[in-house]
Amino acid sequence: MRIDLHIHSSEGSDGLFTLRQILAEARSRGIDFLSITDHDSLDCQHKAIALAAEYGIAYVTGVELNVTFRCPETDGDVSLDFLGYSYDVDNGELRAKLRLMKERREIRAHEILQRLNVEFAREGQPEFTSEDLSRIQERVDGAFGRPHIADYLVEKGIVTSRREAFERYLVKCDVPKYPLSLEEASGLVRHAGGLLVHAHPGDPNGTSLATITPEAREQTAIIERYMLEYIDGIECWHSRHGPDATAHYMSFAATHGLIMTGGSDCHQKPLLLGTVDVPDWVASQFTSRTTGFYPLDS
Repeated sequence: MRIDLHIHSSEGSDGLFTLRQILAEARSRGIDFLSITDHDSLDCQHKAIALAAEYGIAYVTGVELNVTFRCPETDGDVSLDFLGYSYDVDNGELRAKLRLMKERREIRAHEILQRLNVEFAREGQPEFTSEDLSRIQERVDGAFGRPHIADYLVEKGIVTSRREAFERYLVKCDVPKYPLSLEEASGLVRHAGGLLVHAHPGDPNGTSLATITPEAREQTAIIERYMLEYIDGIECWHSRHGPDATAHYMSFAATHGLIMTGGSDCHQKPLLLGTVDVPDWVASQFTSRTTGFYPLDS
């Protein structure tokens, strides 16, 4: 069995592929069980459930929530990601909160563009206009975020890569996201019948505990001190977790009775779909779920 429980689409967030393209590719790669985990969005879940059934793939509802975590270790806010699985996709409370977060994303994007224009003025470059904003929005199928602005900066020739866009402009011009706490994220997902999983805790290049410490033991010590009451699992297998880190997270999860999940975190750039070796037994953690799990015979 091949499993990938961390995939992003163009219809819900910042992936490159549509849902149909993802499911077709998953089928061609022999993936048997997957989840679409778009950032702060449930907009494509009904379609994903239907397409998974069409392509003969088991499915569990998913979402990736960005959380503002107040970490006593640093005496400051840390941005972390958590995966919600197996929730009721029609839960009103969860949907209402994510609509609010989406509206905040739109406001945030406008504010980032205003800050960009301040930088452009300093450099003697033409400022972005409402026409530029419209062109950026035309490309957004899912949640509007900084990656869309970065891609437009590349297209305009202002920078040569998305990485340069962040390093030169988008880090200094950033505006805070909607401040979702871990306690609130946990309550939303659990009240919708779901499970909350700490995403890629050791990812050195992403939104993770690696921004506090690179040591897996120190990361899980933070989880043990401040997060256990709010989470149900750990993403042990990830495209940027080494084997030693994965083994440590597995041991920690087993010690604390947490579920273990894994996935490629595929945004189709590059196409990592199904490339993380997630054990077959991971699927068994979802088979008895009464919400959000869609086996092949459903």
